[in-house]
Amino acid sequence: MNEEKSKLAIIIPCYNEELVVKSTVETLLKVMDNIIKTGKISEDSYIYLVDDGSKDTTWNIIEELNKTYGRRVIGTKFIRNYGNQKALIAGLQSVRKIGCDCAISIDADLQQDENAIELFIDEFHKGADIVSGIRNDRKTDSFFKKHTAICFYRLMNLLGVKIPLNHSDFRLVSRKGLDILEQYQEEGLFLRGFFHEIGLKTAYVHFNVKPRALGSSKFNFFSLTSLALNGITAFSIVPLRMVAACGVITMLGSFLLALEVLFEKYILHSAPSGWATLVILLAFFGGLQIFCLGIIGEYLGQIFNEVKARPRYIKAKELD
Repeated sequence: MNEEKSKLAIIIPCYNEELVVKSTVETLLKVMDNIIKTGKISEDSYIYLVDDGSKDTTWNIIEELNKTYGRRVIGTKFIRNYGNQKALIAGLQSVRKIGCDCAISIDADLQQDENAIELFIDEFHKGADIVSGIRNDRKTDSFFKKHTAICFYRLMNLLGVKIPLNHSDFRLVSRKGLDILEQYQEEGLFLRGFFHEIGLKTAYVHFNVKPRALGSSKFNFFSLTSLALNGITAFSIVPLRMVAACGVITMLGSFLLALEVLFEKYILHSAPSGWATLVILLAFFGGLQIFCLGIIGEYLGQIFNEVKARPRYIKAKELD
C-alpha cells in the first residue's frame, strides 16, 4: 500500500503482569506518539490488552489505564487462563472488529524492542501484509531454553513447516491477514505456523531482546512443550508417516530375523542363538511402540479438541 496514515492497534497479552503492565503501556504510548508525529500512523491508533485470566491486579491496572487514556487503551479479560496463543488470537479478532489497518502483537514484559515498531510500519507501507520479528540472538535465555528452542525450529523445518529460526510472536498483521485469520476456526491454531502458511507477502525485522526488568516469564517447561507439540501436530503429519515407516521397517526386520532362525534350525541343525539380543530387541521395540502410540495419541487429542467445537475463549469483561 502507499505510505499514508494507518490506524494501528498494538495487542498485548497479559497474565499476572501487575509489575510491568502500567510502564509497558506508557512506554508504548510514547512510541506511538512519536510515530504519529512522523505521519505514518493516525491519531486514533490504540493499545488493546488481553488479560488472560490473571489472578493478580493486572485487570484493575488496565481499567485504571482506560480511565486515564480513554479509547487509546482498551482491552478484555478472560474468565480464566486459556494460554498465550488464544490471548493473541482474541486480540487479533477483537481489533479487527473495532477497526484498524494493521495490528502489532508484543509481549507485556517489553523484552522485545518497542523501537522496532516503526520499522514494522515502514515494511507495511512498502506492501507487506505480514511483518515478522526475528530476534538477533538468545542471550537472555537459559542454556536449556536456548538449545531446546533452536531444536524446535529445526525440527519444524524438517517436518515441512518453514518457520525462520528465532521467529517470535512480535509481528505486524495487515487487515487482509486479519480477515483471513477470521476464516480459520480450529481450536489449536498455532500462529507462527499459520502466518507463514497463508502465503501473504511477508517481510522480516530483526530486533534485540532486552533482559526482563520486573517479574518472571510465565512460560515454563510444560507450557513450552505443549506449545511445541501443538505446533507440530497442527501443521505437519510427517510424524504419523514416520510411525508408518517404523512399522514397515520393523516388519521387514522381523521377516529377516525369522529367516535367520529357520536357517539355523533346519539347515545348520542347531538351536537358534541370540537370546540376549532377543531380550534387547523386545525392550527396544516395546519402547518404540509406546513412543509411536504417544505420537498417534497427540493427533487423536487434537482431533478430540477440534470435534468438540468449543469456543477458544470466553470473555468476562471488555473495555471500549
